[in-house]
Amino acid sequence: MTDRKTIDEFLAHRRLAVVGVSRNPRDFSRAVFREFEKQGYDAVPVNPAAADVEGKRCFAHVSEIEPPVKAALLFTPGDRTEEAVDDCAAAHVDHIWMHRGAGGRGAVNDRAVKFCETHGISVVPGECPLMFLGHPAWFHRMHAFVRKLKGQYPRSAQH
Repeated sequence: MTDRKTIDEFLAHRRLAVVGVSRNPRDFSRAVFREFEKQGYDAVPVNPAAADVEGKRCFAHVSEIEPPVKAALLFTPGDRTEEAVDDCAAAHVDHIWMHRGAGGRGAVNDRAVKFCETHGISVVPGECPLMFLGHPAWFHRMHAFVRKLKGQYPRSAQH
C-alpha cells in the first residue's frame, strides 16, 4: 500500500500531466482533470487523439510538454501503462500516479510499477486522487471513510 508521504509529494507538484484524459467530456478522467484545475493545479492534458481538452492544448506525449512537468497522473488502460511510463521516464518525470478507482485495475500495471521502483521514480500504484485533494465531494469522502474502516487508506509513514 502506498504511504501518505508519497501521495502528498505527488500532490505538491502544482503542474502535472494527465495522461490518457478522455476526449469525452463526461468521462471520469475529465472530471478529475477539471477538479485539479479547480483546485489551482496546472493540469496538462495528454492524449494523442485529441487537439485540446477543456480548452487547453493537448499533447500526444509527455515528452512534448514545454515547459516540462515532473509529475504525471495516468488514466491509461493497464496494457498501455508501460508505454506511458516509458514516455514519462524519457521526459524526466519523477512522480507517477497510476489511477485506480473503485474496482478494477485502472492504469495499474505491475511491470510499470516495478520499472518506476527500480528507476527511482516515485509511484502511486492505484488510489483515486480525488480522495486526497482539498474539499473532496461527499462520495470521495465516503470512499476514503470506507477505505479507512477496512484499513486500506494510505497512512503516514510513522504509523
